[in-house]
Amino acid sequence: MQPRSPPPSEAPAPSDAIMMPGVGGVEPAVTLGQVPRWSDPDQRIFLASTSEEASAEDDGSGTTSASGFISFSDPLTVDDGAVGGGHAGGASRFPVDQEINSRIYLWRGQPWNLEVDAVVNSTNESLDEAHSSPGLHAAAGSGLAEECATLGGCRTGMAKMTNAYDLPARKVIHTVGPKYAVKYHTAAENALSHCYRSCLELLIENGLESIAMGIYTEAKNYPREPAAHVAIRTVRRFLEKQKDKIAGVVFCTTSSSDTEIYKRLLPLYFPRDKQEEYIAIVKLPADVGDENGETAIDERKIRIRPLPAGVLDRTVSANLVDLPLSNSGSALKRGSFKLDSYLDPSFMSIIKDPDLRRKEQWEKSAQAQKGFNYARLFGYGDLGCPSLSAAEEYSLHSRYLTKANSLNLSEIAEMKIIYRGGVDIEGRPVMVVVGAHFLLRCLDLERFVLHVVKEFEPLIQKPYTIVYFHSAASLQPQPDLGFMKRLQQILGRKHQRNLHAIYVLHPTLGLRTAVLAMQMFVDGEVWKKVVYVDRLVQLFRYVPREQLTIPDFVFQHDLEVNGGRGLIVDPRTKHIYQRTSS
Repeated sequence: MQPRSPPPSEAPAPSDAIMMPGVGGVEPAVTLGQVPRWSDPDQRIFLASTSEEASAEDDGSGTTSASGFISFSDPLTVDDGAVGGGHAGGASRFPVDQEINSRIYLWRGQPWNLEVDAVVNSTNESLDEAHSSPGLHAAAGSGLAEECATLGGCRTGMAKMTNAYDLPARKVIHTVGPKYAVKYHTAAENALSHCYRSCLELLIENGLESIAMGIYTEAKNYPREPAAHVAIRTVRRFLEKQKDKIAGVVFCTTSSSDTEIYKRLLPLYFPRDKQEEYIAIVKLPADVGDENGETAIDERKIRIRPLPAGVLDRTVSANLVDLPLSNSGSALKRGSFKLDSYLDPSFMSIIKDPDLRRKEQWEKSAQAQKGFNYARLFGYGDLGCPSLSAAEEYSLHSRYLTKANSLNLSEIAEMKIIYRGGVDIEGRPVMVVVGAHFLLRCLDLERFVLHVVKEFEPLIQKPYTIVYFHSAASLQPQPDLGFMKRLQQILGRKHQRNLHAIYVLHPTLGLRTAVLAMQMFVDGEVWKKVVYVDRLVQLFRYVPREQLTIPDFVFQHDLEVNGGRGLIVDPRTKHIYQRTSS
């Protein structure tokens, strides 16, 4: 089937009849020759002359003037005046191609009313009638659902073909669009692009030439305008390679807002003259995908460096050409040229071999466990876990943070072991730790660690302070030094670098000994930042009283330990004052 235009002998149908579906409940079949072609001159005339009439159609929103699509308010640019400004520079990513433009059509109506080779049905993985494009199965008859039931479903981004039954088209191509979430925007974008490309590939494989496409995405929360960008650019990239095998691609819209979006975006990817090509350079998004229209992520690209000059031995390469394939590998080993000279050391040193890394970790662990474990002898726990590199600590922290953000840890938060305070006297944020709330016997330590990672993450990005209430904590069993070392590795080196001080209130002799052991066996840099505070009034010199939420038993413990000498506690505000001498 070749692209067709209305015969010159026939009077062209009124523009309203071309753009709008049938009335009175009867949808007449429309041939491809009756659908406005994007490159037709009368298409521009129609768009320019009927803008005021179209504004009163449908739901009152109508279509906006599109004489050159410049008059549209374009969300792709912040300032509409940029269109008339200086050239943005650079070559056009979608240059004018009239041969491709002649294969593009825009139709306001249901795709299954078109007499084309294939129409697209947007459905789910089960290909059931309830989730298909509205009205398709009713127009095609019961035979379509029966054949869909025999296909065994369809995966997201893929496409399958059936007969069209009572439809004017010859075939129906069923495809499954992606569910949209902002977090997985790139994955959804590429899956939708694959939907369009799969439909076009299936069209060519079956010897068909024309297709009507309308992959409905609003049911899966995909924003309409980003979906239109994906659809148009994917079709453009496909036609650049396969335009000789496709006669027509019809973009079908069912609402005035969708029609306006396509009228506004089509000139960006299918410019009809140099003026539209020039404007597209300014208005196109920064990311228009790769050669297939899919989003390209720079971090995931495979980077191949050119071979160093003078490395290749031409005599050796000439001899290798005549070698049998089975002997080529051994010949390379016996040859005079060195394979190592082709490897880029800067690239190869990015990450070590996984087996080598694991072997090194085992050796570190074995070395750490050799000899006499003094920490375990003194009851400080097992400190034999191997030290980690900066990259290993970063990877460990990232895994814990990802898991923590995916879980509900409210039962740990309600225990009030750690919680955010205000700021210290120099404006650094404060994290409060209450030792007496650490009920080791009834606490899931793994979930507690996840909660710690989640709570500390906003603070450790910049200098911060820890206030630790050891008041009455000696009555509860505390975690050993092995646990503290592991927790410190999980928090990472950013925590160590940005920690300003740890203010310990009401320290005991046992706690001072444990801190000394941590300075010796765990990390001297962090634990040398401990500042012991015996009284609440001394703590308030570093952190103002109004910046802390202090449990009542801490006030009680402070009075019991210090005997209340020279102190007055306000029972209402829990503020502590020095007693004035009489």
